[in-house]
Amino acid sequence: MPPKKLVWPIESHTHGKHIVLRAYLNAWLPIMGITNQRIVFIDGFAGPGEYENGEDGSPIIALKAIEEHQSKSKIKSEVIYVFIEFDQERAHHLKEKVKAFKERLPPNVSVEVVNGDCVSTLNETLDDLERAKANLAPAFVMLDPFGVSHTPLSIVSRFLKNPKCEMYISFMYEAINRFKESPEFEPHLDDLFGTAEWRQAANIADSFQRKQFIYRLYERQLRTAGAKYVTHFELFDGDKNRHVYTIFFATKHTAGMDKMKEAIWRADRTGGYQFRGSRGEQMTMEIDSVNLGAFQSQLLHVFRGREWVRIEEITEWARTDKTDYYSGQVKRALKPMEQAGRIEVDPTSRKRPGTYPDGTRIRFKAQG
Repeated sequence: MPPKKLVWPIESHTHGKHIVLRAYLNAWLPIMGITNQRIVFIDGFAGPGEYENGEDGSPIIALKAIEEHQSKSKIKSEVIYVFIEFDQERAHHLKEKVKAFKERLPPNVSVEVVNGDCVSTLNETLDDLERAKANLAPAFVMLDPFGVSHTPLSIVSRFLKNPKCEMYISFMYEAINRFKESPEFEPHLDDLFGTAEWRQAANIADSFQRKQFIYRLYERQLRTAGAKYVTHFELFDGDKNRHVYTIFFATKHTAGMDKMKEAIWRADRTGGYQFRGSRGEQMTMEIDSVNLGAFQSQLLHVFRGREWVRIEEITEWARTDKTDYYSGQVKRALKPMEQAGRIEVDPTSRKRPGTYPDGTRIRFKAQG
């Protein structure tokens, strides 16, 4: 249920989600803003822009990402921010919060606050584009509702049909699990998944297997909707080890997937929350104490048995959604593997031991 107050206290897991958002936008803005004429950031459930003690909400985080970016002078594209908020009082509060940004930001950046229903507003925008037979500009779309009834797969699918659109979706698993046998919620869950298959979860007694079934179903539906790469990460209350919600990220491009995984790994962990990845089921993602053993095992499983593998192929695989790890961790994983004799490197493909420049050829040995 949405809070009844205009502003409310921020929770630690929300802070974690915002840190990942800011880190990803720090990478997304220059990549997309230098190579495209126009880019769009959409926050479908924007809120009032701040929390009870003045902490920044997602709209302010997104605006600060460009205002404070070290490469902002290189971002020449038109940058459009659209913040949608249903509650009239909160929308008005947000409009007041963004006024100062409108005055400070360069003329190529525009900010719009829309007081209205998220799905209706977005459908109208997409209808206009379809009538004009135009694609949406490269866009990052954030859907972070309260509950399960406001992010139907139909609107997600319409966005993912566009070639350069990425989705950052809060997935309220605990609410889904709680309401899965409540008849009044069935239509909402049918809309959320775009199918009635979620109802099979009621027959799965094991709680972990039930959650994995729900996650796999939603991931499959996002792929069917147009995403090529999909990952999710769970946010836990670090003190109580309680799962709060899950973020799904969907994109068509390995660059976006790789940068999102890096943003998750690099998030500051001092806020009393935890992230858990999608491929290593029990893995807690802690940048300060990274255990690359699981990644090394994955690399062996994927690449052993082949004569030689080029470093570029390994790195490109790590950029996809087949692993929770990101490409920047590949060489860090390979060096101890070489020292332990778990991989062999073609000495003619590099100049110095312990380095893996482009063109390096590697053979993965069977574990024994």
